[in-house]
Order: sequence, then structure tokens, then C-alpha cells
Amino acid sequence: MKTLKHLLACLLLFTLIYSCSDSDDSNALPARTFADVQNDFNSLTFSTGINDVSLIGVDNAFWEFRVIMPNVDLTNNNRPLIITLHGFSGGDSNAHKNTACYAEPGFEALDAIIISPNNRGLQWFEPYNQRQIITLVDLASDYLPVDTNKVVVNGYSDGGNGAWWYSENYSNIFSAGIPMASAYGSYNPDNTARIIPTPTYVIHGENDTLFPLENTQTWVNDTSLSGSNTTLVIATGLTHVEPCNYISYLQDAATWLTDVIW
Repeated sequence: MKTLKHLLACLLLFTLIYSCSDSDDSNALPARTFADVQNDFNSLTFSTGINDVSLIGVDNAFWEFRVIMPNVDLTNNNRPLIITLHGFSGGDSNAHKNTACYAEPGFEALDAIIISPNNRGLQWFEPYNQRQIITLVDLASDYLPVDTNKVVVNGYSDGGNGAWWYSENYSNIFSAGIPMASAYGSYNPDNTARIIPTPTYVIHGENDTLFPLENTQTWVNDTSLSGSNTTLVIATGLTHVEPCNYISYLQDAATWLTDVIW
């Protein structure tokens, strides 16, 4: 976890510099440190099943997230960690609670710990969410029974783009990425393929009209030719607006994790 600690330190330094340059309010509350957040997280009690948490994070950011603990004996039994990212929400404060749609049944066979953060209406790659996600991975790794060799990022639609982005930029943390109904090729306007260093299992609906399948096929082909370990699975007949119907495809992705990646 040494590299992860270094990343968190860099993100915190960026936050402090940004905060100091952006405000000279002498009455502002002192910025919370990573140690403050560690103490708060460590004081939480997580029960089997769903735990909805609000936490004041680094730089006094307000984080809301769901932690789902598996119903297994966790004694000397570290579990995979799944970070699942919701789609566009318009800032809905409950967006992270839609885990029953596909994440819970999709990853059920793994007996994994699932964390679903809320992006507060921001893009998943923005600094606020980078700090939240990387900090949550670190906290879970330190205080929950997590197998740090089995940390996965998953997401649907905008969350799928987030899954791509973290697979590309945090391959030292995530062992695999599972983007669903994504449009990451749209982030590549110069049409120059990039290597995604994290293995990815890409699920896309055949009849997705918002993020057309052919765009994802082109992107997957290009990045695969560049050296990425990428698998594309087409969800037959499915559109963009029915995420709950992708469960069986996510279950196949869970099998891919156990049979191919781990």
C-alpha cells in the first residue's frame, strides 16, 4: 500500500494548495486531515449487508457512500473489494444507493465488500472524487478485511467512463475494471489509441442509442491493438436505459475475475 499512501499524500497536498489559494477566510474551519478521516472511519461499525455512511472527508468535503459487507465468516478471510460507480444523477443524494439494480446480484458469487460512493453531480475523474475514491480504497484496505490484490472498479454509463478512467490512471490500485454502457472513446477525439494498463471487461448493450455500440467497439479494438488486455461482451438486445437487465452479464464478469484475473 506504499504507493497508494503516496498518491493520497499528493492528492491531499493538491487540496491544501488549492484551498489556500482559493480562500483567505480566517473563520473557516481547519481543513480535516487524512488522519482525522482515518479515525472517523475506524470508529464506524459495519454490519452484514447494507451500511449507508456519511463522512466528512479530507478538506472538509462531504462524502456519502454505501458499504455492503458479505454474509461470510471474515476471520482470516480477506475479501475482494468492488468500487462501483453510479451513472449520471444530476446530483441526486441517493444515487449511490441503487446497488440492488445490478451490483449486488452481479457480484454476489464473489462474497466481496462493495463500496458505492456518491459523486455529488461531478465527473468521476474530478479531484473531489479522486480524493474520495482513493481514500475509501485506502480506508477499506486498512480497517476492513480486504484482499488488496483483488480491488476492482466497476460502473455504469458515466460510472462506466469512470471505471475506464481509474483503470487507466490507477492500475497500481485496481486489479481489474468492468465498464458498462460506457463511452470512453469519446475522451479520445484525436483517435490516438492509448494503452489501458488494467485488464478490463467491457459490457455494452447491442441497442444502446445514447452511447452507440460501434463507438465502444472501435475504442476497444484500438486500445487492444495498442496492447491493452480488454474483453468486450455485447449484451444482446439491451439498450442504455435498463441497467438492471445487465445482471447476468455482470455475473459473467465476476466469473472472469475468478477464472482469468485472480
